[in-house]
Amino acid sequence: MVRLVLLCGLAINLAASTGAAADWARKMFAETSHDFGSIARGAKAEYRFVLKNIYLDDVHIAKVRASCGCTTPRIEKEWLKTYEEGAIVASIDSERFLGNQSSTITVTLDQPRHAEVQLHVSVYVHSEVVFQPGSAQLGNVDCGTPVEKKISVTHTRRGDWRILEVKSGNPHLSGEVVETARQPNRVSYELRVRLDANAPAGYVRDYLMLATNDQRSTTIPVLVEGCVLPGLSVSPASLFLGTLRPKQEVTKQLVVRGKTPFRIVSIAADCKCFKFATPAEAAAKTLHLVPITFAAEDKPGKIVKTIRIKTDLDGAAAEVSAYAVVTPE
Repeated sequence: MVRLVLLCGLAINLAASTGAAADWARKMFAETSHDFGSIARGAKAEYRFVLKNIYLDDVHIAKVRASCGCTTPRIEKEWLKTYEEGAIVASIDSERFLGNQSSTITVTLDQPRHAEVQLHVSVYVHSEVVFQPGSAQLGNVDCGTPVEKKISVTHTRRGDWRILEVKSGNPHLSGEVVETARQPNRVSYELRVRLDANAPAGYVRDYLMLATNDQRSTTIPVLVEGCVLPGLSVSPASLFLGTLRPKQEVTKQLVVRGKTPFRIVSIAADCKCFKFATPAEAAAKTLHLVPITFAAEDKPGKIVKTIRIKTDLDGAAAEVSAYAVVTPE
């Protein structure tokens, strides 16, 4: 089920002061700092600083730079239209930089006007705890299919070091450790990461926490990433119809995909302002292109409506949030 929460659209005052200019950009970020805590050497550690364009103007992220080589930032999406979401992704180099590390990421925006936002990250990288590989990459998993991945965990200084427990905040994600070697100055475990068959469709980005007997660092996170593919998907995930005048019409297109051939049974919305051209072909197929025509209402304001698509694919259905801004004549 695809949903989008509509945010308030705010116009940018181009005559604002330099201080206010920084404020308008900072307001788009949900967070501006993140502490990774303690991580293992070689562990994959990334954090998405999410931002949403809450303005009517398009926003362009020109560049990002980090104050320390321990952090590599990247722009997930350079241009953000009204209500679109993006992120600045901060990645930690846990191979070359050990111990306490901190970095400031400067994000430069040049549209609709210049502004800079500073993001802050900190981390402690263990030199004696090593992951191989650095994270559990589940890949694409069909809904209803369990998956397991393995990670080697090694401690290189203490022969009495132990993993006591594997904790998970996700009911569908679990881990088990099996000790594979113990020497005076080296201990090895095999961590088995499991995602069960009941995991819902969508992206998986969670951490398993390894509880240890080391009082200096009682827990060490393990990043788990993947995507559980639904039996039915709709693209775009949310439909922005644009900024329209009263009674203006616009036509957009939805792409409906399934793992196996299917037919669209019906398309409906909670508003008579939509017209749907259902596929004329009787034959079932794995991909359908569905034109959606929207006629703006007389009253100016923000419009949020739900489109419901029903199929014969084991009764599978999807909901898409469609939204628009209607301006005065």
